[in-house]
Amino acid sequence: MSVMSVRRIAVTGVVISALVGAAAALPATAAVPATRQTVPRQTVPGQTVRGPTAGAKVVVLAAGHAAPARAAVAGLGGRVTRDLPLVGGFAATVPAGAVAALRAHPAIRSVTPDTRVEVNAAPAAWQAAATSTEPTSVYTRALRADQVWAAGGRGDGVTVAVLDTGVSQHADLAGRLVPVRNDLTGATAPCMNLSGEPTCDDSYGHGTFVGGVIAGDGASGTAADSGVAPRAKLLAVKVAGASGATDVTNVLAAIQWVVSFKSRYGIRVLNLSLSTDSVQTYRSDPFNYAVERAWDAGIVVVVSASNRGPGPATISKPGDDPLVVTVGAIDDRGSAGFGNDELPDFTSRGPTPSDGLAKPDVVAPGALLRSLRVPGSTIATESGAPDGPYLRGSGTSFAAAAVSGVAALMLGRNPGMTPNQVKYALVHSARSLPGGSDPMVAGAGLVDASVAALTPPSGQANAGVTRSNGLGSLALSRGHVEVQTLASPATVINGLLTAQLLLWDPTGLLLGWSPLSWYVSTWALTPLLAVTWSADDWPGRNWGGRNWGGGDWEGSLFDGTAYPRSYGRPIDGSIWYGAWG
Repeated sequence: MSVMSVRRIAVTGVVISALVGAAAALPATAAVPATRQTVPRQTVPGQTVRGPTAGAKVVVLAAGHAAPARAAVAGLGGRVTRDLPLVGGFAATVPAGAVAALRAHPAIRSVTPDTRVEVNAAPAAWQAAATSTEPTSVYTRALRADQVWAAGGRGDGVTVAVLDTGVSQHADLAGRLVPVRNDLTGATAPCMNLSGEPTCDDSYGHGTFVGGVIAGDGASGTAADSGVAPRAKLLAVKVAGASGATDVTNVLAAIQWVVSFKSRYGIRVLNLSLSTDSVQTYRSDPFNYAVERAWDAGIVVVVSASNRGPGPATISKPGDDPLVVTVGAIDDRGSAGFGNDELPDFTSRGPTPSDGLAKPDVVAPGALLRSLRVPGSTIATESGAPDGPYLRGSGTSFAAAAVSGVAALMLGRNPGMTPNQVKYALVHSARSLPGGSDPMVAGAGLVDASVAALTPPSGQANAGVTRSNGLGSLALSRGHVEVQTLASPATVINGLLTAQLLLWDPTGLLLGWSPLSWYVSTWALTPLLAVTWSADDWPGRNWGGRNWGGGDWEGSLFDGTAYPRSYGRPIDGSIWYGAWG
């Protein structure tokens, strides 16, 4: 699930509507309105909490509606100074001694220092993040991918499907973007485009960043700018445009396409840096059904945990599925050793909210990773990052992308490995974090590409796992996220509507997924529509403010010391789970 990713869906940040994935007929309770889930306010055990102790300027995020939070500020002798709708909060001035009481108030989600991260001062705030002196991640070294390179393994012969906002042409990916051919027209395109936009260009910027983490080769910079598997190929499956918005139905269609054409394009890994905040059980959810179809078809599915931490039970869908590899984030703080690594607040924690399963499976660096920038894209423009081939991003989107790169290294060295063998080796070769790892926070620990690819432990994951039947509610699969069509009149896509404004018929998921079944499906016969976010603002509801731009005041290192840490700011469409600087 990216700090880069119905109402809106986060693709570690895109909005997803419903998956193509039900197995038979929908239950008689057809259109069930999406429900909003509130992220629990809890403190991670052992965390050192710091906040503004001198001075009175703070940024307040409400736990629900803003009115009770504003009343709490007034009741403590403070005053609201500026609304900050982008993050669903406001700036305020409060007595210094009242900060602790304000933070503990049930109407308050978080209280952070109002320093350089003032949202409404956009140019200055973005630039401050972009020029930050915070150390850049050395994720390939932290993962020991460089040791696999030294042994001759760079992901050769492996294709990773990137289901995202598209992957633009970039010098660091030259010659390794797989073209897609339409059998009906004979036309060839740089991606499989299910976004409703006319081109394959990554107008949002998230997918190209993800692609660079997986397989960039550093051609525009140095070896330090290489991704994890610099000789792997990427196949872009574009499901969102410039707003970052997409519906679950776009994503379901994309997964069905990937499975249908996996043999033609040699797809071995599927990266899903996105999610919804649905709490529908995986056992019936159509989104889960779709990722399980991909897994059972022989594709390693890697999913971001999402950026809804630090409370428990914040893992997002489809990272809640027991089959897939769900990835949380750590901050390597610019060093290959992990004695000083930090668990950022943003990374989601287990157990899964509906089924109580232990997640994430593993963690990987996901803070201040340097990867590919798309000039003119939404992220490049709104982040204020300097011109050039690269920018920095933080989020579980990028931790998942790094693990997709590791999976490509593993399959390049061991092409006969099945998804269950890959997952087993990733989990059983992971390094426990200093002081011991809480499995609901860090899973089995930090991924070790060297062991996983060069001497992978032998075994099978997922024994006895109950599969999803896909018969659950499409509306509930979306969580609270909704998008609307760009065409006039705008139509909100909810209930049983797909991004084609058709009624969803899940029986198509019962059929075999193949090129032939694809071309006779509604996905191929009726174009998906371009969409944007609905009136309800996703970042304002679901993004925490503690550690994106104002310093990770509640984050802690494994040695128990707390440090202020700026990871950048999420922008509109951040359901792709990323923040930028």
